[in-house]
Amino acid sequence: MLSLNVKNESSRLRAVVLGTAVNNGPTPKAEDAYDPKSLEHILAGTYPVEKDMVAEMDAFNAVFEKYDVKVYRPQIVENENQIFTRDIGFVIDDVFFQANILPDREKEFPAIRYIVDQIDPKKFVHIEDQSIHIEGGDVILWNDYIFIGTYCRPDYSQIKTARTNEKGVEFIRNYFPNKKVIDFDLVKSTTEARDNALHLDCCFQPVGVDKAIIYKDGFCDVEDYEYLRDLFGEENLFHITRQEMYDMNSNVFSIAPDVVVSEMNFTRLNTWLRERGFTVEEIPYAEISKQEGLLRCSTLPLIRD
Repeated sequence: MLSLNVKNESSRLRAVVLGTAVNNGPTPKAEDAYDPKSLEHILAGTYPVEKDMVAEMDAFNAVFEKYDVKVYRPQIVENENQIFTRDIGFVIDDVFFQANILPDREKEFPAIRYIVDQIDPKKFVHIEDQSIHIEGGDVILWNDYIFIGTYCRPDYSQIKTARTNEKGVEFIRNYFPNKKVIDFDLVKSTTEARDNALHLDCCFQPVGVDKAIIYKDGFCDVEDYEYLRDLFGEENLFHITRQEMYDMNSNVFSIAPDVVVSEMNFTRLNTWLRERGFTVEEIPYAEISKQEGLLRCSTLPLIRD
């Protein structure tokens, strides 16, 4: 049996599901793109190719091996993008939640069923009500807090980049009555990736014990940004620019309170982290980032200390 335990974003990682880029399928048609950044690269002829993405994920896996983390990989589904495991499920405390995701991606979950089958069935939640939407990229844990990105505007159903609704927030709030569940309305765009916070981890993520990376303009309401600023303290925040948000600077991944895996081109962020005592494991991940996802998106943590 797998005894799950995830209470925050940075405690020492022991087991994780890392996605796969093997048999990723051809470049999608423009009309099949899930997000504006993928669309941008499809139209420009710069969409990433499988061999480059496999190499990037191998580099990520090598870091996990270095730190003796147990790594699970999805079973291969032919011609299916299985890189972003964060979207299909997430763990809070000792409970695994199967996400309600875009119908186009429903082939992805059966590929990790062999892992879920190792979990106590009482600790597995499949949200039956299809009107409840929530994806793992919108769920960020910080001990007693659960931060959830959402989109509350009336055009929710028309916005393909809106992935977690108010019903999703309420579901988690009801499931964890003793946690502080805080929701944040995110800026969405289906046409301009520089103005699209696809998930909460595209504009905010805690690192270490008391620090965080944040993009102020990713929040619809300045009060939401100010809430996080006051909670963490201005001096503990690394503010990213619009371009850095587009490059996915907030979507790094913590292996321990003092170890962060980051993209090798994030010079400003990586310097800031090192100046504050973090070990930064730099890897190439710029090709995968063309699909509006990065390191956190590619992982589904199962066990942290």
